[in-house]
Amino acid sequence: MTEGELLECVIDLAHIFAWRVAHFRPALTSKGWRTPVSADGKGFVDLVLAREGQVLFRELKGTGGRLTPEQEEWIWELSGRGADVDVWYPSHWLDGTIEQALRR
Repeated sequence: MTEGELLECVIDLAHIFAWRVAHFRPALTSKGWRTPVSADGKGFVDLVLAREGQVLFRELKGTGGRLTPEQEEWIWELSGRGADVDVWYPSHWLDGTIEQALRR
């Protein structure tokens, strides 16, 4: 399962469970694929999900995907301040971890 396939599945399931979802999609530029961010945005998580006062920050990785140093820094900063942050892989889709998190 690719990261894109996982992303599509997670967004669809989040909408079924009435989450608001933010994802900032990259665009093709003359320098390749880029996500327009400024300040310290490089490496920010793939999804921000909100529902009834809960906020989840989730980074998604396809099979064999690895975090970049910038992604690791964002995850460390968010989790160190009590945010609900995690990395989801296709195995989490298959074992029900993602569904369980979105049902609560």
